[in-house]
Amino acid sequence: MKSDEIKSKITYHDSCYLSRYNNIYEEPRILLKTLNGAEIFEMERNKEKTFCCGAGGGRMFLEETEGTRININRTEEALKTNADFIASSCPFCMTMISDGLKSLDKSEQVFVKDIAEIVLENTIIN
Repeated sequence: MKSDEIKSKITYHDSCYLSRYNNIYEEPRILLKTLNGAEIFEMERNKEKTFCCGAGGGRMFLEETEGTRININRTEEALKTNADFIASSCPFCMTMISDGLKSLDKSEQVFVKDIAEIVLENTIIN
């Protein structure tokens, strides 16, 4: 799909390492906004207030003992944006959200992609 053909709603998940630890918030959004026809929708918790699984610190391998599982909680938040794609810059976060979509039976309606994949797919000229 070339950039002039994209007609998608995208929400961007701020991961802990790129966002909270390195204070990189706007650059991924700027990239996504350059895609012709793409609409960017923010989740309730974003940028410095993001909600992330902490998998880079090993949390991916722990079970939740209180409340809602992190992957379900964050995925539900992403789904509230009515986005077609959930963009991420972290492989752990992509796994977390993919699992959340499967658990909520939404993996056929909403797709998780790395921001680099989205940009690449929409800049290649066939």
